Amino acid sequence: MDRVPRRLAAPVIHPSAFIASNARVFGDVVIEAEAVVMFGVVIRAETDRVVVGEETNIQDNSVLHADRGYPTILGRRISIGHSAVIHGAVIGDRCLVGMGAIALNGAVMGEGSWLAAGSLLPEGKEIPPWTIAVGTPARPLRELRPHEIERAEMGVEEYLSLGITYRRLEG
Repeated sequence: MDRVPRRLAAPVIHPSAFIASNARVFGDVVIEAEAVVMFGVVIRAETDRVVVGEETNIQDNSVLHADRGYPTILGRRISIGHSAVIHGAVIGDRCLVGMGAIALNGAVMGEGSWLAAGSLLPEGKEIPPWTIAVGTPARPLRELRPHEIERAEMGVEEYLSLGITYRRLEG
């Protein structure tokens, strides 16, 4: 049986990132510039790495975890909705993971793709770039429309602003 190391690597958090006071970050975690980690989020990396890219937001009560051989890698300008679970998956730049959605070991979301709220992206499955996937298991529904892409970008900007506000409030 593989064991968890007795000592965990220390997280590396960029000084411009916002980490809510009750969020928990443990182990081999890298949080890049302007990332926003909201209230109740848990990020754990005991056996492989978790990376949160620049300007990415992880919304309330979400969980990010890595599994041995399955790092969790989030690109730039991603929104991870409330209560989502990302477990050993790779999420490309400019993606959106809906509230309560789950992405499992080896799953890959192509650039700009969406995983709809409440959907499950099973182990090893992929969502093509700029596509919305829905259901349990998630299946590609259609390509995203320009107004949807714009709406996702607005959501990223809103959370960047919230990060600045909360960083000031929590000092």
